[in-house]
Amino acid sequence: MKIAVLGPGGVGGLLAGVLADSGQDVTVVAHEATAQAIAQLGLRIDSVRFGKLTAHPRAVGLLEEPVDVLIVATKAGGMPDALQRIALAPAMVVPLLNGLDHMFLLRERFAAETVIAGSIRVEADRPEPGVVVHTSPFLLVSMASAHAAMQPSIAELADVLTAAGVPVKVGDSEPEVLWSKLVRLNALACTTSAYDKLLGEIRSTPELRADLVGCIEEACAAANAEGALGVSPEKAVQELERAHETLGSSMQRDIAAGRTPELDAIPGSVMRAAARHGLACPTIQRLSAMIALRAGIDPPTLT
Repeated sequence: MKIAVLGPGGVGGLLAGVLADSGQDVTVVAHEATAQAIAQLGLRIDSVRFGKLTAHPRAVGLLEEPVDVLIVATKAGGMPDALQRIALAPAMVVPLLNGLDHMFLLRERFAAETVIAGSIRVEADRPEPGVVVHTSPFLLVSMASAHAAMQPSIAELADVLTAAGVPVKVGDSEPEVLWSKLVRLNALACTTSAYDKLLGEIRSTPELRADLVGCIEEACAAANAEGALGVSPEKAVQELERAHETLGSSMQRDIAAGRTPELDAIPGSVMRAAARHGLACPTIQRLSAMIALRAGIDPPTLT
């Protein structure tokens, strides 16, 4: 497969690096300065799963050739501008962003049936252009599409990722692929970012744990209303109980680094989905307001 990766940050850089290292035809699409750095020095990855490696995918500022797969791994806020770097529509688009609303935007930009539901569970960061630090062995890419015509391409990409050492789950339901991650991520991001504490302390402090569970329950109600009927509070709580106590969130790290957190993309998307079904999210809304105050930004919009 010819694979392009838009946004070589922690997620995109890791996938582009391991795919290129496994011999796949990979093109990274990035800002000119980042593309130049990768072209000169390669993608340098320090991973607890893959070890230390330097891969050399092609790196461009504008994608002007057809590809079989476009993996979109930008931040949600940067995606509209980043998409200007894609001159030709790919055969399949696999978004690995946080939240939900990017799906609507991508299906307006490309043929709707070519944009599949995707999510990734990973702890990875990009400390500088062309450098990725992958800090946990856990890694999972999930994909699903409501269109039968996309199933062969999904299966082929799953095989390619698996051969590169990236675990893959192909689901039957787009809502469940999106919401099964979002329910957990939203609860983790909201609590760790509002209180600036790691998961272990959140779990062991009764009032903070109550907020963690409240976020899960509210998001699960929205998920079920959106058609993700297999997403349950019990599963999400159990998953976060098994997670290591030093787990934080990318939102928490963004605030610490002075970057704009994905407040609108993560809890904002949950609250907007809930509002579509007349559901309230008081815990998520309260923590979002706390995070907005810490970060010096506006709280998420609900429409």
